[in-house]
Amino acid sequence: MGRLRGCLWLTAGLVIAIAAGVVAYITLNNAIVKSSTEEVSVPKVGVVVTTHRLTVRTLITEADVQIKEVPVDTAPEGSLADVNDAIGKMVNTDLYAGEIIVVDRLVDPTTIAGDGRTALIISENQVLMAFPADDLMSRIGILKPGDLVDILVTFDFPVSAAGLATTGAETTGQQENTMVSFALLQNLTIAAIVGGEQTETEQTGVLGVGGAQPAQTTPTNPDALLLTVSPQDALVLKYAKDNGGVFDIVMRAPGDEQPFDSIPVDVQWLIDRYSIPLEGTGR
Repeated sequence: MGRLRGCLWLTAGLVIAIAAGVVAYITLNNAIVKSSTEEVSVPKVGVVVTTHRLTVRTLITEADVQIKEVPVDTAPEGSLADVNDAIGKMVNTDLYAGEIIVVDRLVDPTTIAGDGRTALIISENQVLMAFPADDLMSRIGILKPGDLVDILVTFDFPVSAAGLATTGAETTGQQENTMVSFALLQNLTIAAIVGGEQTETEQTGVLGVGGAQPAQTTPTNPDALLLTVSPQDALVLKYAKDNGGVFDIVMRAPGDEQPFDSIPVDVQWLIDRYSIPLEGTGR
C-alpha cells in the first residue's frame, strides 16, 4: 500500500512537471512571436536621403537623392518626404552618402532675401564677383545657379613677349600682336544670375543628365553672372576683361570637377593642326 501511494505521488509529480514545461514553452513561444510581430509592425516613413557624398554649393539633381524607409521615431524634424522638394536646391553644407536631408541643409538659389540679395553661399577663402553676361550661353538662358562652368577667352598677345609665331600677326604701331584663345578659368560655380527676363522652362536633360527635369525659372538676357572665385582668380578675370578679352562660357556636366588639359589656340596652331597650305611655302 505504501509503495502504491509512492508511485501515485511520483506520477502526479511527473504530470505536474510536464504540464509546467508545456506552459513555459507556450508562454515563451508566444512572447517570441509577439516580439517578432511588434518588430515587423514598427511604423515607418519615407525620407529623402543622398545617394553619394555632396559638397557645399552642390545643386541637387535627380541622381543625387532617393527615398528610404526609416522608423518614424528616427526621422529628424524637417526631413523631406519627396525628392522633388530637394531637386534644384543648393546644399549649404557637406552631406555624406545616405544622410537624411532636412530642409535646413538646403537653400533655394532663386530666393531673394528681404534685403534684396539673392541666396548665396560663399566660402571664407572666396569672393563674389559680378561678371558681364555678354556671351551666347548666358543670353539664351541655358545657364542657371549652381552650374559648373569654364570661362574661355580670346585676346591679343604681343608676339615678341609671348614667343608666338608671327604668322597672321597684326602690327599695331611697332608692336606685333597675335590673337590667342584659351581656357582662362575652369570649374567655377555660378552663385546666381541677376537681371534679365524670368522665363519658366522645363529642362529635358543636358550633358548626360537624362529625363525631364523640374521646370525652373531662368533669366534670359541677364545683366550679370555672380561667380564664387578666389581673390586671385578675380584679378585674372578683371585683367582679361579690362584688356578687351572676348569671353565664352561652357557648361560642365553636373559633378564633373576634373581639370581639362587644353592647348591654347592661335593661327599657327590651326595651320599645323589642319595642314593648311600657305602661299609661297609649298605646303
